[in-house]
Amino acid sequence: MKITTLSLTACLAAPVAHAEDVSIALDWTLNTNHIGLIVARENGYFAEAGLEVDILPYSDTASTALLAAGAVDFAYMTALGFMSAKAGGAEITALWVTMQREAGRLVYNSDNADISRPADLEGKTYAGFGSAWEDALISTMIESDGGTPDYDTVTLGTGAYEALATGAVDFTLEVATWEGVNSELLGRDQSHFIYADYGVPEPQGGYIGTQTTMLQSDPETVEAFMEATAKGYAWAAENAQAAAEILIEAGDFPNQDLIRGSMRVIDEGDYLTDGTTPVGRIDEGRLTTMAQFLYDSGVLRGTDGQPLVWPGGVSDWFDQSWMTD
Repeated sequence: MKITTLSLTACLAAPVAHAEDVSIALDWTLNTNHIGLIVARENGYFAEAGLEVDILPYSDTASTALLAAGAVDFAYMTALGFMSAKAGGAEITALWVTMQREAGRLVYNSDNADISRPADLEGKTYAGFGSAWEDALISTMIESDGGTPDYDTVTLGTGAYEALATGAVDFTLEVATWEGVNSELLGRDQSHFIYADYGVPEPQGGYIGTQTTMLQSDPETVEAFMEATAKGYAWAAENAQAAAEILIEAGDFPNQDLIRGSMRVIDEGDYLTDGTTPVGRIDEGRLTTMAQFLYDSGVLRGTDGQPLVWPGGVSDWFDQSWMTD
C-alpha cells in the first residue's frame, strides 16, 4: 500500500457517502514516529470520522513551511521545527505531541578511551547536521560537565552514523528509537550521554499542528482528525508489535526488523505514554522551558538573522481543547 492511498478497509468503514478530504505533511520519511497516523488510517479510524486522509510523504519543503503556507491542513513537525516556525511568527498551532520523553542522545564509540564524560568532548570532532540547535545543545552539555565547548564540526547529515562507526569522527547525535536501534542491529558497540543529565531541558517531541485559522474556522474537522489520530496512537501504545506490522505493510522498508525493534524500544521505554499521561498530551511547562532555552541560546532567530526576544510565555502556541480527559 502506498503512503498516500486510503486502505480498502477504511473506505468500506466510512459512514458517509463522501468523506471529507484532509491532508497532513510528514516531517521526515515514514517511520515509527508516525505510527498512530498509519494505524488510524489502516484500522479505519479516519474513515469512521468521515475523513479521507492524504498522508503526504516527506519532501524538500519542511512540513512546517507547507503548513504555514496553507498547502496542507495538518503537519507532523519536529519540536525544533515547530518552535522555530512559531517563534518566527507562523500562524500555526500545535494540537498534539507524540513522544513524552526525549529520544535524542549524544553517542560515541564505546572503545574510544578518550571519552567518558561530556567534558572529554573538548577538542574532539563532531559529525553534525547543520543546525544552530546542535551547538547550543552540545556546548551546554560540555559546560555543564565542567569543560570548554571547543570542538570541531563536520556537517555530514545522515552520513554521520557511518563516519562514527568507522572512527572518522568522535561523536554525533542520534535518536534512540531509530538510529540507536539500527546501531544495535548492526552490532555496533556505542555509548551515549542523555541531554537532560547535562543541563539541557527535556522536551516532548513530534508535534502535530494546523493553521490557526483552520482551528478557528473549522473546529469540527480538527476535532475529528485529532480524535481519530489519538485513537491510532493509543492503539499503537497498547499493541506495539501489531502496530509495527501495520506500518511495515503500509510502507517500503528495506529493513523490517528496524521497525519492529523501534516499536519495541518505544514500548519498553514508555515513549508514547508512561501510563499516567494521556497519549498526545502537551506539557505546557516543558514546552515553555525548552522554548526559553532556545531563545536564551540564540537558536531562535528572526528573518533578519537576529536572535528573538523571549515573549514571556508560550501558552498560545498550542490548543488541546479538542482532547477529552
